Amino acid sequence: MTGQSHAFGPFVFDVRRRVLLKRGSAVTIGQKCLVLLETLLAAEGHIVSKSKLIEAAWQTENIEESNLAVQMAALRKCLGKTKDGEEWITTVQRVGYQLANHNEAGQTSGNGNAIAPPVPRDDRPSVAVLPFLNLSSDPEQDYFSDGVTGDIITELSRWHRLAVQSRAASFQYRGSASGIKQIARELNVRYIVEGSVRRLGDRIRVTVELIDGVSGNHVWAEKYDRESADVFVVQDQVVRTIVSTLVGRVEIESIERVRRKPPSNLLAYECVLKGNALPWSDPAGEAEATQLFAKAIKMDPGYGFAHALLAMMYFRNWQNDFSNSNLALEKAYDLAKRAVELDSNESTCFSILGLICLWRRSFDVAVQFLRRAGEINPNNQWNVADTGILLMYVGEAEAALANFKRAKEIDPYFDPPWYWFCLGQANMLLRRYQEAIGAFELLAAHSYWEAALVAGCHAKLGDREHAAIFMAKCLGARPDFSISRRMAKEPFKNPIDAAHLAECLQLAGLPE
Repeated sequence: MTGQSHAFGPFVFDVRRRVLLKRGSAVTIGQKCLVLLETLLAAEGHIVSKSKLIEAAWQTENIEESNLAVQMAALRKCLGKTKDGEEWITTVQRVGYQLANHNEAGQTSGNGNAIAPPVPRDDRPSVAVLPFLNLSSDPEQDYFSDGVTGDIITELSRWHRLAVQSRAASFQYRGSASGIKQIARELNVRYIVEGSVRRLGDRIRVTVELIDGVSGNHVWAEKYDRESADVFVVQDQVVRTIVSTLVGRVEIESIERVRRKPPSNLLAYECVLKGNALPWSDPAGEAEATQLFAKAIKMDPGYGFAHALLAMMYFRNWQNDFSNSNLALEKAYDLAKRAVELDSNESTCFSILGLICLWRRSFDVAVQFLRRAGEINPNNQWNVADTGILLMYVGEAEAALANFKRAKEIDPYFDPPWYWFCLGQANMLLRRYQEAIGAFELLAAHSYWEAALVAGCHAKLGDREHAAIFMAKCLGARPDFSISRRMAKEPFKNPIDAAHLAECLQLAGLPE
């Protein structure tokens, strides 16, 4: 406890700003509850009488105790349970209330009073979305601009890789003359999102900007014009696009900041950022990313997302291993299951577990996990594309293409290398060989497997010259390549799809 704040468990009560924070994000809490909490915190673990609490919250003693009980119940609901599953506030029968005499770590001082632990540093990018301005001539359209803002906050909160300030915290700055840097300091965030909404006849224009709250520099800006025939459909479309694109811009900016830091300053989250930014298709990049994810887990054993990413590295290792061993795949499966256990609210953990189940040929289970990923965060373009991969392997290539298209609609900037590869493979399965080649050509470089598929497409089109060129690329990168060993790794549910792909490779002249 300091003169400026009280810390307990994952909470900090900011005395000056009169805001309760949980791991850096403001908690929505009523004013009466706030006063009661402040009074209990000031008692430093001692019992506070009912009469004192009533006087503090209502400025009078002529209030029935039932009113206090209602507010205490609301306060308990806001705080939730301690790490040990106990209530933060204890009722002392016929006397009063007492803030729990322990903290999340279970440490106590010599006299039995709790030692407030330091608040864990949250290294996730922190964001606040200020109320979007209504630039329409009709002030009654404030509901629409507020709705867009509120929906963006709600949808951003689904991304557990971001720390997002609550609507209550952000909306207190409506019409504020404070500068961006000051607001960022007061809300304790790195990034500020601001924007505007204007209705022009039968069209709606939404502008949005992402600003670095430390430097004041603009990171990203975009404008969206839509027909306003169905206001709520438009609102959903705009919000979905803004949110997914915004998340990508925040993560890229964060990666750039991390890159500028010396390696000795790496924390678990920064290890994940660096590992995720490396080119996994390059053996050196893949090896370094694997080390970084393992390092992140060593630094923070409870880091679910790091477990999921390390699972992907083991999976990739298994996929490119032509031996008959499944040890790496099983290790990937164990890590992915652990990721979900550690973070049941991170959609990507479920998505990665679903993909690994797909390669274990547990098709029904894979569907369940990828469906769950979509329920947690329907606006995650990565998860939408991952579901496309599943659809491709279970015999629904056309539906897979629809998912890949939707991922691009959600985030126009979305273009990881594997996206183009999967787009090419889906078209190949549909016998659209020219379209497949067009997608494969968007890859900066071809791995041995990508080169093999391109060779197969050219062979099907009767272009023997180019088929031979890409066959040579495949065998140059992987001299031990054989169709049977690689196809044994491919989890096609429909044998006809597997046979078709193998036929393409055989026609290109690749070894059986």
